[in-house]
Amino acid sequence: MVTLTIDQMKVTVPEGTTIMEAAASIHIDIPKLCYLKGINEISACRVCVVEMEGKDKLITSCNNVVEEGMVIYTNSPKVRLNRRKTVSMLLSQHDGQCITCSRSMNCSLQKIANDFNILDNPFKKEFVHREWDKTFPLIRDANKCIKCMRCIQICDKVQGLNVWDVSGTGARTTVDVSRNRDIRVADCSLCGQCITHCPVGALRERDDTSMLFSALEDENKIVVAQIAPAVRAAWAEQLGLSREEAPVEKIVTAFRRMGIDYVFDTTFSADLTIMEEGSEFVKRLQDGDLEEYPMFTSCCPGWVRFIKTQYPDMIGRLSTAKSPQQMFGAVMKTYFAKKLGVDPERIFTLSIMPCLAKKAEREMDLFYEEYAGHDIDCVLTTRELDRMLRAEHLNPQFLEEGEFDSPFEVGTGAGVIFGATGGVMEAALRSAYFLVTGENPDADAFHEIRGVKRQGWTEAEFDVAGNVIHVAVVSGLGNTGKLMEAIRRKEVKYEFVEVMACPGGCAGGGGQPIHDGQELAEERGSSLYFLDRNTDIRFSHDNPDIQNLYEEFFEKPLSHRAHQLLHTEHQV
Repeated sequence: MVTLTIDQMKVTVPEGTTIMEAAASIHIDIPKLCYLKGINEISACRVCVVEMEGKDKLITSCNNVVEEGMVIYTNSPKVRLNRRKTVSMLLSQHDGQCITCSRSMNCSLQKIANDFNILDNPFKKEFVHREWDKTFPLIRDANKCIKCMRCIQICDKVQGLNVWDVSGTGARTTVDVSRNRDIRVADCSLCGQCITHCPVGALRERDDTSMLFSALEDENKIVVAQIAPAVRAAWAEQLGLSREEAPVEKIVTAFRRMGIDYVFDTTFSADLTIMEEGSEFVKRLQDGDLEEYPMFTSCCPGWVRFIKTQYPDMIGRLSTAKSPQQMFGAVMKTYFAKKLGVDPERIFTLSIMPCLAKKAEREMDLFYEEYAGHDIDCVLTTRELDRMLRAEHLNPQFLEEGEFDSPFEVGTGAGVIFGATGGVMEAALRSAYFLVTGENPDADAFHEIRGVKRQGWTEAEFDVAGNVIHVAVVSGLGNTGKLMEAIRRKEVKYEFVEVMACPGGCAGGGGQPIHDGQELAEERGSSLYFLDRNTDIRFSHDNPDIQNLYEEFFEKPLSHRAHQLLHTEHQV
């Protein structure tokens, strides 16, 4: 243990603790812009400087470790003057059009500038010019970048993709796509973690709300919406409501007021995915297809983008099942259009997702003109949903709870946990057990695969009617790369592997609300598991709406029609 003095208070902390962490232990919040807990190595912004007795120069608190007897001042006149000057210099190269910024009122630079009472800036404004493809799902505004390097750190050290790098020198130093590449050829998985860790509005999702409003204005269009499981765990965070005050049914009411014709829960199509993916797993297992390499889940488009660029030789190991989003679109433009007695071209499908990669998934040529345009016509993130509700002056606090529409109004606990890491695997095993034995297991029989237990991933083995199945669950692409290499080297052997691109799964998706300095994926995932435990139906195959769909349209899982509409070969 080390004892030091911070602002005249004695503090005892473990060795290796940074000055910033030591200050936080006594509730002193040091301003910061570049710091990311656990992966910070450099101090790029220097806003977190403090004064150390015996040193003339100020030192950064985020990467300097405490020493015995240190005397630190976190807010001395010298510190305040230096921080104010630093922030003013950052503002001189920052486009301060806060009114039109997606991060207005949720921006660390804005907050710090306000805290320092910076009302005028003595430094000349100097902006850089960078072209960017505004049709790409991820948008970068170079004039808002403050060179904090967070995007580089999260992409390199957590996701392992090295999409971003420092560009230029001196005063012209900025961040850009690494190796002077175009973003479309940079192996970006569109996980969106760079967006959720950017302290300002330099990175954001492409806003597609205008697509929805155009469809709502078209009297010939029938707008059909789906709401992903992870959205319900986060959508009210930046609207000032607790999760208890904001059940997903309030979104249903809001959508009806906006003029959306039908609203469904993606847990239904998650159940449909489980029926197809679980059946495919059992068939591959029985056919001996899993002797050398496992079957990988395919519901995360960020992961699918990753495997196509990093491990193209393993694409054939992906499940052929489409994601719940794409299955929803396929069913809406075939079975549901037939139910309504309308031309599939009239159906406009909307997805509310916690994810950026879903925007790119809907645009894939693979899912175009199978029957009527794209499976999905518009994807909005949770953040876009929140902005849209505010734009429509809909206050969820005063909305009643609506009911999802028929015939796809029933979702199961298995579908809900799709939004948490390990949830897809657990749901699939519940139904795989039934498909093999004809009986339901205990609903919590596969809970061992929750959490992280080994080298960044979780592994477990289960006995299903005499078959010992080895499974693994991994989230975050850095961890995924480690797992893939271990599988290639034959250091580990699994039959079934779930992969989610975002740490913590969809609950921590790149389209979720941003809380700077907080990682809420685990907390949101816990909420989804709570909903599962308190749901009447916890098995996808027990969903009566799923049973009716197969009886009326698909006959059985993996039937010719089901394979035609709900599967793909994931070609590059």
